[in-house]
Amino acid sequence: MIRLLTPTDAALYRAIRLEALAAHLEAFASTFAREQDKPLAWFEERLTTSDVFGAFIAEELVGVAGFWRQEGAKTEHKAVLWGMYVRPHARKSGVARRLVDALAAHAAERVEQLQLAVVSENAAAIRLYTAAGFVEYGREVEALKLDGRYFDEILMALFFNRSGK
Repeated sequence: MIRLLTPTDAALYRAIRLEALAAHLEAFASTFAREQDKPLAWFEERLTTSDVFGAFIAEELVGVAGFWRQEGAKTEHKAVLWGMYVRPHARKSGVARRLVDALAAHAAERVEQLQLAVVSENAAAIRLYTAAGFVEYGREVEALKLDGRYFDEILMALFFNRSGK
């Protein structure tokens, strides 16, 4: 089951978010060190100000993906998919694709394009996003830096209600 998380899901969200940050240091702009000491209220606020989708198997939250609409008259037609993570035991089960599809359907009702950035070394995620219809539109060289090592990010977008490009 895929659904929007609410502030009452904050403890579940906190656990999976910290797991993601600890397991994949290179994949996120934030860090485990930055978020590990945040109070539960901080995660509740995040679930209030952003649309975060959760994938559940039985009662377990096994995947998350966030939707954030850009602000401003010239950019409010765009949104960002952020914080995508699926727990290892739920991978290769279709959960990630269903999560992306649910978030994209949500986005299609609200914006003209959905953007994301994915670490260039994450081939599985790039395949997932490409299969879901995202196209690469750029590359940010040395976008992230971790322990003296740089990581490029592939910039991708999914366009709604548009022909041509």
